[in-house]
Amino acid sequence: MTRGGAGAAVLALATLGAASLSAQRPADEARWREQREALVARWLEPFGITDTATLRAMRTVPRHEFVPRSLRARAYDDAPLPIGLDQTISQPYVVALMTQLVRPRAGMRALEVGTGSGYQAAVLAEAGCRVWTIEIFAALATQARARLERLGYGAVAVRHGDGYLGWPEAAPFDAILVTAAADSIPPALLAQLAPGGRLVMPVGDVNAAQELVLVEKDERGALRERRVLPVRFVPLLRGIR
Repeated sequence: MTRGGAGAAVLALATLGAASLSAQRPADEARWREQREALVARWLEPFGITDTATLRAMRTVPRHEFVPRSLRARAYDDAPLPIGLDQTISQPYVVALMTQLVRPRAGMRALEVGTGSGYQAAVLAEAGCRVWTIEIFAALATQARARLERLGYGAVAVRHGDGYLGWPEAAPFDAILVTAAADSIPPALLAQLAPGGRLVMPVGDVNAAQELVLVEKDERGALRERRVLPVRFVPLLRGIR
């Protein structure tokens, strides 16, 4: 996934979310809905996204609210976009695929590592999950929390913290999605995955392409791993910032 430069980061942080401070006209909302429908029809359904809850969420969550104002015209392109601090909002197909891979259902407990703008968390919530999400950058965590509350996803719990550590007091989780890459899966996350749960994460060289990996934990705690497809994510960072 691409990264924005320092100038883009400042611009993105200054403008992300500002566009919706004024009420949207009905015609604008209709146009955004049409673009979401077109995204689903062109880039998701033809490429294997079939889960009903996932498709409903992708048709509903307003991705244009999660990108900088200057990039709103590209909000429904099937591409990652910079959101500041060298971070990105993921490509819609990848968001949908990761959501589908964890098999979302009503009441599922889901942990996301790498909140970013909050878009993936909103998709999980819209698909019926109870969501906990961790962001390493304080500025992004603060913005995402406010944005999710404003858009009706206030039940999503947002933490500024180190995603390598997971969220132990809220564990175990039925689903864990990591939206940044590392050379291996953090042991704490595997430990916090519930029996019968699924974890999906990009694994590999953080300076090159990675593989999206699905890990399933059976009822006895045994782990089974499957590589899904090549991807490119920003690195999973340590500490807090």
